[in-house]
Amino acid sequence: MKLVEQLRSVMLSVSTNKFRVILTSLGIIIGTFTIIMVVGIGKASEKAVEDQFKRLSVESITITKARGAGGRGMSPSTSSKSLTKQDALQMSELLTNVKSVGISIGTSSEVANGLTTSTASIQGINEAYAAITNLTPLSGDIFTDEDGLLRNKVVVLGYNLADLLFEGDVNAAVGSKVLLKGTSYTVTGVLNRIGGSGGISSGGGAMASSSTADDMAFIPYDVALKYTTGTSGTRGGGGGSGMITIIAQANDINSVQPAIEEIKQYIGEITGDSESYTVVDAGSTLASAQETSSTMSALLVAVAAIVMIVSGIGIMNVLMVAVKERTREIGILKSIGAARQVILLEFLFEAIFISLCGGLLGVLLSVAAPWVLSFTEINYLASIEGIILGLGFSVITGIFFGYYPAAKASKLKPIEALNYD
Repeated sequence: MKLVEQLRSVMLSVSTNKFRVILTSLGIIIGTFTIIMVVGIGKASEKAVEDQFKRLSVESITITKARGAGGRGMSPSTSSKSLTKQDALQMSELLTNVKSVGISIGTSSEVANGLTTSTASIQGINEAYAAITNLTPLSGDIFTDEDGLLRNKVVVLGYNLADLLFEGDVNAAVGSKVLLKGTSYTVTGVLNRIGGSGGISSGGGAMASSSTADDMAFIPYDVALKYTTGTSGTRGGGGGSGMITIIAQANDINSVQPAIEEIKQYIGEITGDSESYTVVDAGSTLASAQETSSTMSALLVAVAAIVMIVSGIGIMNVLMVAVKERTREIGILKSIGAARQVILLEFLFEAIFISLCGGLLGVLLSVAAPWVLSFTEINYLASIEGIILGLGFSVITGIFFGYYPAAKASKLKPIEALNYD
């Protein structure tokens, strides 16, 4: 039998059982769509991780209180095991491989401009922290360390926060007053839109971030200690309700590892325990975050693959029924000389056709994914890898689950098939 005739037979079988084929294809459609969505969401997640760290210098090293070594950041209750602000800032003077040290303390508060309010992460930072994390103003200026020493109530707003508080006119924010925890602050600048956290930590573990720099408000570190975190800066650098992160910058990329060793030794000398703080470079943190993102994507793909397997079982069931319904037809084909391979290929082509059509419909459905997800907070990034993976899974599913019914049909004996009632 010629290939064209086999394909015509497949199309005839499919057109005869349209409703059954459509129901069988639904699983493949959903499975393919799910795989493409999962890959797209995974790609978006990986890009978000990269965006979160792209603003952070490759020479940067993050220092945070280790879990179980004092609880929330550097608190007064663990004075013998904590660094002071002075201890942290002196690293750039005492350690040969460290050229700059930034420090931040984070909490959250309502920020208000007139009747417009928003709950935001408030970061108390010094000048070096802003420089290391590449916080650059779109309008106005970043405050100085002198503002902190003078306890000037000044604030720099992230782009999204300024956009919300000033109803789209971010330039109007500079020079205006906003309320933080009921206290009036003068806006000195609005940051460039970053997208991602830009390496900014809002507290917790190393590089942890629950909000982006675009959504934060930044005030001088010493002002934060006095007015927002509930502490005046006792031993431990001021913990209170805030979360503290130290970011050191090595002299160059080749100095990162020596700087880490120096910092650990320095911490050991100050606190008596070099492991009381977690010290990690930006590259290691980025790799760890990407690995976590990839693991989650792999798990979601596995779930989508299970959907495919269930769909494949449906294809197998449909073809098994088709074999029974067409037993006499198979007997006739065999009696006029059709080879076993011809019968096998005919049913296998039908399985592949059903799964491939389902896969293509799943791809078409995924075109609407960005529009659907635009109503949610889920990011999606279309990729050719997702389409190839989705179609590949659908075809493999058709071949794998279609082979057994096809093989069974090809093994039928002509006499038994012709006598089948």
